[in-house]
Amino acid sequence: MDPVSKGAWQKRFFSVAPPAALVFFFVLIFVAGAAVTLDHKESRVSVLQLQPKLVTAAAEMRPPATTSELRAGPAEEPDICESKCRPPGSEALPRGIVQDKSNLEMESMGGNPEREENGSGRRSKSLLAIPVGIKQKAVVDKLVSKFPDTKFTVMLFHYDGEVDGWRDLEWSGRAVHVAARDQTKWWFAKRFLHPDLVAEYDYVFLWDEDVEVDSFDPLRYLRVVRKEGLEVSQPALDRRSQIHHGLTARARRGGGVHRRYYKTKGHGRCYGNSTGPPCTGWVEMMVPVFSRAAWRCAWRMVQNDLVYAWGMDYKLGYCAQGDRRRNVGIVDSQYVLHRGIPTLGGGGGNGNGKPSFSASASALGADRLAVRQRSYTELQVFNRRWKKAVSEDGCWTDPYPNTATTG
Repeated sequence: MDPVSKGAWQKRFFSVAPPAALVFFFVLIFVAGAAVTLDHKESRVSVLQLQPKLVTAAAEMRPPATTSELRAGPAEEPDICESKCRPPGSEALPRGIVQDKSNLEMESMGGNPEREENGSGRRSKSLLAIPVGIKQKAVVDKLVSKFPDTKFTVMLFHYDGEVDGWRDLEWSGRAVHVAARDQTKWWFAKRFLHPDLVAEYDYVFLWDEDVEVDSFDPLRYLRVVRKEGLEVSQPALDRRSQIHHGLTARARRGGGVHRRYYKTKGHGRCYGNSTGPPCTGWVEMMVPVFSRAAWRCAWRMVQNDLVYAWGMDYKLGYCAQGDRRRNVGIVDSQYVLHRGIPTLGGGGGNGNGKPSFSASASALGADRLAVRQRSYTELQVFNRRWKKAVSEDGCWTDPYPNTATTG
């Protein structure tokens, strides 16, 4: 070969050789990788084939798939139907037909039942519930007449079983009447004012019957309550009332609302640093007013078998939806006169609101003594239950652990 030609051939060969070598090198890596992968897969298959009993046993230990799992598909796709919360007892019903709340409104026997759906809905209303006896008819009539029917639904708890004697009153036909002899306000409330039953009412007035309302306007009262953010409240007591705790008496200056009471002398002192009932965050039980949320909480605290609710007034602040020193208060601008007639245990007065002496004094005294004794016993029982509940509930934190009630 010609030296010149030979040199030219070698130059062409080596100019092509490097790319060809690279291609060969990558092909070699690909083949080797495939071989390794195949070997790995074959090894894994071998292991499975060597241990067939273990695989079968693991499959048998797995629980059978439920109908919902089969419908849901892969485990990583949760069933959205099962995650929806349904009221207990409604699981067998389509969600849209379920109504788990009610009210005490009366419905007409005729007319269009869908009028509310086609219109603006029900008006905002509150509930006035009172335990009554026929002997207090005149006083109750005056009380109820103060509450306009467009803004309040009235419910009477007849503890003497007498209902027909109220039919002549103008508002009686639109009131809800419940009768059970010799039962208390809290017995009725626990059984007939379930939060789901009264969920449509903005406020629940749970009042005694022996209350005079000459200086009280319920609509103005609610305006003050809403403005001040009171979840648990009561109208102040006229100073002529039977007053057991200074906090409930109307402030002498006659302002809008007060939430604290000061007493630096004598028994049951209340100072500026007192943080709990009955110095602050407290109302008495004769004329309490609850917001919807506060009543939902308070109803659950009422004990089925403790009919006087003694001791519960000291705990109502836990239902205040926040700081009880702010959300519990006494409304001074709208006040009532509490006459303090002992209607339970054989008392009750006559139609003019004065004590009745139709029964012997000794019989009335014995009945009243029995009522008083049970009240004190219930107070002790409630306090024991509260302490037991606190000690057993490891998930509950007391927002008022170091309450200083009185000095």
